[in-house]
Amino acid sequence: MDSRYAIYLAPPEDTPLWDFGSRVLGYDAASGLDRPGFAPDGIEPAIWRRITMRPRNYGFHATLKAPFRLAEGRSLTDLEQDLVRYAASRDAFDLGPLAVTSLADEAGHGFVALTQTQPSPDLVSLEAEVVAGFDHFRAPMSDTERARRKPQHLSARQREALDRFGYPHVGPDYRFHMTLSGEVADVHEIADKLADAMANQIGTAHMAVDALMLFGQPSTGEPFRIIRRAALRGRLDLR
Repeated sequence: MDSRYAIYLAPPEDTPLWDFGSRVLGYDAASGLDRPGFAPDGIEPAIWRRITMRPRNYGFHATLKAPFRLAEGRSLTDLEQDLVRYAASRDAFDLGPLAVTSLADEAGHGFVALTQTQPSPDLVSLEAEVVAGFDHFRAPMSDTERARRKPQHLSARQREALDRFGYPHVGPDYRFHMTLSGEVADVHEIADKLADAMANQIGTAHMAVDALMLFGQPSTGEPFRIIRRAALRGRLDLR
């Protein structure tokens, strides 16, 4: 089976933040429809669409449990039910304002994302519980899937996490980010342009974590779509 699933964080689809992120990537994972036409100032829309090709496939989100295939004997219904049950046991919380950030190496190559501007102990515990608590739904990685993560470039701790949870950036190596571009050379310049675009469209982005989002990819090459929104206890309306 080629289907994959992921547990993400994402703003409600009726919020300006969701609209902004979906427009930037050129795809709305709630409706499953393309959102073509956006480009930062000075960049042709066709070029921007190429730049966002890879993140567009995943939709606008922040990762908690990275994409996985279902383990033998596990079903999507089981996964949905467990996610709804778990979410109902956790309180909603305010993640605080987000900022457009360039995540780059020393040469200035990298990508642009929305990141936290303040630490959140609630997010730290949520990420740890979701990563470990839903791992029994994950089928073991294939050799190809492991190689795709380039373990030779990971730290020993990240390789251990990759083999344990199928994803290297967990626990101490987890960083909340909502990707807004693919990898580019002039990442700092593009980050500035996207920051201007966000300021003009929505001002300061504020993130309430009041639900866990189950995304699904029907088959390889198809974009991910939202399957289920599992509400946390309480609701924080920060739109």
